[in-house]
Amino acid sequence: QVQLVESGGGLVQAGGSLRLSCAASGGTFSGLAMGWFRQAPGKERTLVATITWSGGTTNYADSVKGRFTISRDTARYTVYLQMNSLKPEDTAVYYCAARRLYTTEYNYWGQGTQVTVSS
Repeated sequence: QVQLVESGGGLVQAGGSLRLSCAASGGTFSGLAMGWFRQAPGKERTLVATITWSGGTTNYADSVKGRFTISRDTARYTVYLQMNSLKPEDTAVYYCAARRLYTTEYNYWGQGTQVTVSS
């Protein structure tokens, strides 16, 4: 059973940076795709970025392209989300998630970490 624990959220001013971490444990990771999602108050949870565990192939939502970078450290079993040039609209609870490559549904979720960007 894959377990995910996020950290690194906090309060930052607009234009600032934060790096989120997602520590993974349990199971085999080579067949996984990892994702960062976010959910703002009153809004649906949306996909921010994804990365495949083995090959490191990445994808980003248009709203964060050029500002956010997803990466993984396979030796540390950790996925990162580097967030630069943060905007107030980036304020949300950020979740780390994982899915098997042969599925489209993310089955494993972390507890979330709050990111607040002040204007």
